[in-house]
Amino acid sequence: MKLILPVETADEIEPHLPEGTVVVRVDGEGNIDGDATDAEVYFSYFYLKPTTLHRVLDAAPLLRWHHAPNAGVNHILTPKYLERNLILTNGSGVHGIPIAEFVIAYLLAYSKRLPSLYKLQNEHNWQRGLPIQELFEKTLLIIGAGGIGQEIAVRAKAFGMRIFGSSRHPKSLPNFDKVVGANEWKQLLPEAEFVVIATPLTPETKGMIDVEILRLFRPDSYLINIARGAIVDESALTTALQEGWITGAALDTVFTEPLPAESPLWTLPNVFITPHCSGNTPRVKERTLALFLDNFNRYRQGQTLRNVVDKTAGY
Repeated sequence: MKLILPVETADEIEPHLPEGTVVVRVDGEGNIDGDATDAEVYFSYFYLKPTTLHRVLDAAPLLRWHHAPNAGVNHILTPKYLERNLILTNGSGVHGIPIAEFVIAYLLAYSKRLPSLYKLQNEHNWQRGLPIQELFEKTLLIIGAGGIGQEIAVRAKAFGMRIFGSSRHPKSLPNFDKVVGANEWKQLLPEAEFVVIATPLTPETKGMIDVEILRLFRPDSYLINIARGAIVDESALTTALQEGWITGAALDTVFTEPLPAESPLWTLPNVFITPHCSGNTPRVKERTLALFLDNFNRYRQGQTLRNVVDKTAGY
C-alpha cells in the first residue's frame, strides 16, 4: 500500500507503518517526491492550500482516503475535491483540550480584569476598586456542543457556571444544563453572559452572527470566537463593540488572517485579539499522529474509520 505524507511529518510516521508500506512525500506546494499514481491514502497537514490539494488529486487518481488534521474542512471541500468519491476524515478532538483551556483563559482575563491589572503593574500603580467579577453561576452558551464544546463545558462547569449548548442533533450531554437544536440557541442569548462560537464553518453558519443576532445579545455579554472568523459578520461585530451592544469579545480567529493592520479591532479597548493560536501545543501533533495511525490500521483491516466527515453537512 502506498501513502502520501507531508514532508514535515513523514519521518515521524514512517517508522510506525507496517512492513511493505510505501511512502511518498509532498511539500506545502504539492510537489511530490516519487510516483503517487497508485497511492491510496493521503495525510495532509495544517494550512493546506487548495492549489496544493488539487495537485495531489491530479497526481493520485487511485486515492481512496484523505485524512486532514484540521477539525474544520471548509477549505478542503472545493468543487474539484467533491468530484472525487473520497473518504475524508478530520482531526476533530485533537485540539479540544488546548482550545478549551484558552477559552477559560479568556473568561478569566475578562472577569478578573487581567489586562487592566497588567497595565497597573507596569505603571507601578496600586489601584483598587476594579469591577472584578466571578464566573460562578454565570451562564455560558456554547454554540456547537461537539468535541471542543464538550471540553469547554467540562472546565467551565468546574467554575460553577450554568452551561447551555447547541447541536444539530440535540441530546443530553455531561456538564450541560441544556442542549438545544442548531437554530434554537438564538432564544437563549438573553440569558447568556458569555457566548462561545465553537461550531464548524459551513454554508449555514457563514455570517450567522450578524446585526440581527448581535442585537439579541445582552449588553453585558462577552463573545468568544475560537471557530472560524467567517461565522461572524465582522463589520456588524465592530459596530456592536463600538456602540456597546455587547461588552466585549475575545477573537482567536477573524475573517482575514492575519488581521489587517488597519482593522479597527486591533485598537478597540474591549477586544482581546489572539493570532489563531488557541489550539497550538506540542501535544496536538502527538494526538494528530496517533489518530492517523489508528485510522490507518483500521483502514488496512476494513474497519470503520474515526472522524469520517459528512461532506454534505461540511463536518
